[in-house]
Amino acid sequence: MRVALTIAGSDSGGGAGIQADLRTFAAHRVHGASAITAVTAQNSVAVTDWVALAPRFVVAQMEAVASDMHVAATKTGMLATEAIIVAVAEAAARLRLGPLVVDPVMVAKSGDRLLDQGAQRAYVTGLFPLAALVTPNLFEAEALLGRPIPDLAGMRAAAADLLGLGARAVLLKGGRLDGPAVDVFADGARLVELPAERIDTRNTQGTGCTLSAAIAARLALGDGLLEAVQGAKAYLTAALRHAYTVGKGRGPVDHLHPEARHD
Repeated sequence: MRVALTIAGSDSGGGAGIQADLRTFAAHRVHGASAITAVTAQNSVAVTDWVALAPRFVVAQMEAVASDMHVAATKTGMLATEAIIVAVAEAAARLRLGPLVVDPVMVAKSGDRLLDQGAQRAYVTGLFPLAALVTPNLFEAEALLGRPIPDLAGMRAAAADLLGLGARAVLLKGGRLDGPAVDVFADGARLVELPAERIDTRNTQGTGCTLSAAIAARLALGDGLLEAVQGAKAYLTAALRHAYTVGKGRGPVDHLHPEARHD
């Protein structure tokens, strides 16, 4: 049984964060371990409060897992503060955690900034150079590059420029744009457009968490990087197709849908 580690926040409503990551790992028949960075008071409507854990305790969780299990791949989600980002980067550099997928949770789908400029710099200087893949959404890419990304041509240029910030490979998520859902993958040698069916559903909570967790799971199972990205996108599309309503707001995707990978 392969082990994947998620370093992220807990979602009390169960739609995103650690909860989504662990269900995604389970759907891929990968054992999920976790290092919780923050605890949120959250439901399908809103995040009403949250508290970050001490950076030393986040690292203690990472060390406990890595000292006992062979971690085949790792992903990061909500890291909450600059101090946690710095601590996670230091620990990731010295622990054996397998390929690292960094979902730079800096800006929400609404465009609201979730981290300050210092934390953003810590992502770029500390985590990007360690990552096998960085998976920003368009708002995050715009914050990192300091310019708007209005269309697919802008996405292609932005993906190439994000490599210049130290990332070895980038998956730039284009879900915000109108038309077909197209992401752009770049690793220096390749720049690949990855179209997918756009599913008509309002139940999209946790899509970014789910995609990065599925990529990490597939890397843990031995997929190559582009193969892992393509398989994870297909898994997420099916999860969106089976998404369900729970509560009064946006429901989650169905991580355990019938089309989930079981090989």
